[in-house]
Amino acid sequence: MPPDPTADQRFFRETTRDFLAETMPVSVVRALADAGTGFDRHWWRRGAELGWTAMLVPESLGGGTVSGRPMTELALIATELGRACAPGPFVTTSAVLAGLAADSESRADLITAVLAGDEVVSWAIYEPGSGFQALAAEAATDAPTTTRAEPDGDGYRLTGVKDRVEAADQADLFLVTASTARGPIQLLVRADAPGVTVTPGWTLDLVRRTARVSFDDVAVAADAVVHTGPEAAKAVRAQACTAAILTAAEMVGATDRALDATLGWLTDRYTFGRPLASYQALKHRMADNKTWLEACRATATAAAAAWDEDPATAAEAVSVAKSYVGAKAPVIAQDCVQLHGGIGVTWEHDLHLYLRRITLGRALYGTPEEHRRHITDLLAAA
Repeated sequence: MPPDPTADQRFFRETTRDFLAETMPVSVVRALADAGTGFDRHWWRRGAELGWTAMLVPESLGGGTVSGRPMTELALIATELGRACAPGPFVTTSAVLAGLAADSESRADLITAVLAGDEVVSWAIYEPGSGFQALAAEAATDAPTTTRAEPDGDGYRLTGVKDRVEAADQADLFLVTASTARGPIQLLVRADAPGVTVTPGWTLDLVRRTARVSFDDVAVAADAVVHTGPEAAKAVRAQACTAAILTAAEMVGATDRALDATLGWLTDRYTFGRPLASYQALKHRMADNKTWLEACRATATAAAAAWDEDPATAAEAVSVAKSYVGAKAPVIAQDCVQLHGGIGVTWEHDLHLYLRRITLGRALYGTPEEHRRHITDLLAAA
């Protein structure tokens, strides 16, 4: 949450929180996990109606923001989704829209469908056996990739594998980054195209799912090419920043909720006639956790604000946020589990749902170590 939210931003946040409380309580999250369902498409369309997909879409296509600061408002939504441990392709959809923004007019039909929640587009960036290097300029142009796009008439033939693709088993299209003899390329590939195979995977999070997507000599028409060369590299970095910012914001929301639950537990639980919250040692631990949480919130907010000010120069702030939140949020959540005692490690207690969301968020779109290396590279270049 920005330090000085406007009335519209506060209303937008409260509307999202109320909607999630009504439609996605923890009992529903658990039911989706038991059913093996990532998210309900009708529920996602209702979220889209609230504006979850609108921030990066031009007003001419039905999008727009409430304050003119799209990433800040997207981070507000991500925080609330984290607090609820909600499912849905929010991060991956936002990353794709960040890549399509520069080409919005020629992709009007697709963007309108994504805006309405009728089409789910997933961002396919990870290569098997490799980490997340998409923020680095050289990674987008020179890094070896197993996914290749070979010219075939006016179009291309796509071959390779992408993994850790969010919501892939429910996606309608993939935005795939591949390499060519002339540099990187981004292509839109339909999930039901001949040669596309989606193999659902497993993540620690109960409802935020990923999959492995294989492309076996998939024919891609010329009009499915989104970006090539330097434009593709620039688009990949914009997508990477978007995914990292929103994942950090989700982690902040989940950590905030875990800390709230722990404070309630320490206040309500009595030992020797005194609430646990009255013990000085526990007060110190909670004070440390609260301090770290506010620092996480500040760095995530600053990263979103930096993107709103100038996306081209936001990479350092993004890596600062993702590395700091990725390092501190799991520590806070683990301490919350310990402060709950034995009940904190049971399946029936909800605390592990937030720890799962935080742990997956730490790993996706750049670990703290990867983002620290990126900060080092930026400092060396400067």
